[in-house]
Amino acid sequence: MQDTLKSARSEAIKRWLPGVLMPVIGLLAFLLFWQMVAGSIDTSLGKFPGPTQVASQFNGLIDEHLREQRRADAFFERQEIRNAAKLAKNPDAKVSVRPYTGKPTFFKQIFTSLYTVMTGFVIASLIAIPLGIVCGLSKPIYNAINPLIQIFKPVSPLAWLPLVTMVVSAVYTSSDPMFAKSFVTSAITVALCCLWPTVINTTVGVANLDKDLQNVSRVLSLSPLSHVRRIVLPAAIPMIFTGLRLSLATGWMVLIAAEMLAQNPGLGKFIWDEFQNGSSNSLGRIMVAVVVIGLLGFVLDRLMLMLQRRVSWDKNADLR
Repeated sequence: MQDTLKSARSEAIKRWLPGVLMPVIGLLAFLLFWQMVAGSIDTSLGKFPGPTQVASQFNGLIDEHLREQRRADAFFERQEIRNAAKLAKNPDAKVSVRPYTGKPTFFKQIFTSLYTVMTGFVIASLIAIPLGIVCGLSKPIYNAINPLIQIFKPVSPLAWLPLVTMVVSAVYTSSDPMFAKSFVTSAITVALCCLWPTVINTTVGVANLDKDLQNVSRVLSLSPLSHVRRIVLPAAIPMIFTGLRLSLATGWMVLIAAEMLAQNPGLGKFIWDEFQNGSSNSLGRIMVAVVVIGLLGFVLDRLMLMLQRRVSWDKNADLR
């Protein structure tokens, strides 16, 4: 009986050690190293923040968000009372509700960045996946488009940012725009950087379609659209999602830099504003943003992987 318990305990340790215990040990070792090194670094704004200072600043950002939320609620409540009183005196009176224009909080900046990166990512995917399929199926089309891919792929999306800003300012001139120009500029910049990994990986996945699958399509006399839907897409999904994951990770990194450079709303602007602020809390707040950016990037990648495992025939997609 004891031997059985020892064997079960040993198996449990072997199963949990690589997946849980080792990451926890690595994380704790990193936090300890960070705290030790941070205490020895002096900057113009004071000591470099360690994990405890960063946690304290994160709690402060939560408190700021809650305070701002209470101000917004009170602002709208006052408007409702004023409008109700106006309607009580004159039922035909015109009332309006003005938007709250307070400073966006850290958590609103997070939402802005996520919304922007997903918009740019979706736009790029809607272009890149069909383009990659066409390039993978047709060698002449691939030969025609490949030079453009090779020329524009190495260009940093930040190099496009001034041009995109000028074009959006010139073209997007509605007096009542649906989206802010800053949002459109950031989304297009993200889309430009998300195109290439997805195009390339989709092309490779489609071009390397197994010969047996192609023969099946010929035997069944599938139409071109049925061939793509039933044969090409299921076989190329692993490579397509590899490109999508690379595109999303690249887009997330580029967005933060674009927001800093163009001063568009989002986490990048939050970091730049704190850097310019120069208060004793700025370094800690910047480190909070850095950690959050990393965690959100990890979560986005895991979500893409979960989606891949759901739609792909390969249910054992790499979790690393």
